[in-house]
Amino acid sequence: MTELRPYRPEDRADVYRVCLLTGDSGVDATGKFSDDTLLPDIYAGPYLELEPELATVVDVGGRVAGYLLAAADTLSFVERYRSAWLPGFAARHPLPPLLESAEDRLVDLGHHPERMIKSDQDRYPTHLHIDLLPELQRQGLGRALMRRLLDQLRERGIPGVQLGVGPDNVAAQTFYARLGFHRLPGSPDNPYALALESDAEL
Repeated sequence: MTELRPYRPEDRADVYRVCLLTGDSGVDATGKFSDDTLLPDIYAGPYLELEPELATVVDVGGRVAGYLLAAADTLSFVERYRSAWLPGFAARHPLPPLLESAEDRLVDLGHHPERMIKSDQDRYPTHLHIDLLPELQRQGLGRALMRRLLDQLRERGIPGVQLGVGPDNVAAQTFYARLGFHRLPGSPDNPYALALESDAEL
């Protein structure tokens, strides 16, 4: 049985697993870096810790196989990341003295949450991440996750959401285009910075 439900603390290991298995532009990133917790410590853990009420998981027979994670207000989230998440992250993943490898640059990203702040924060203050294991893709679950988030944002009076998609992740680019995401107005020359209004009909 497949169902969408709110995140629970006991789901954390499964969410980390899904993040890792989709962490290389949608495919398995296991072993790509020296520590398999690095990717989820940047792209999953902070959301589970700081904003669990906006975390929705796809439960398949009692195991999480997909999720949507979001920060309602990116500016506030960055402040909380820096004060509440970064100290532990830095202890697990020290900042390298030189940025010589892809792993070094990824660790550097984790140390600089300000990277999340893009243009148009007034119109699109929320940002999100969706990940689904390959066997769950193209079944309408990503759309259902987005519908749930947009409902939550409308209830809070939040006008819109934005995200960044990897240039190599063609499947994700196609998915977001089908949902009606468009280029972030303040970044018209960046095809990988996308936005959607909370009142969009999916």
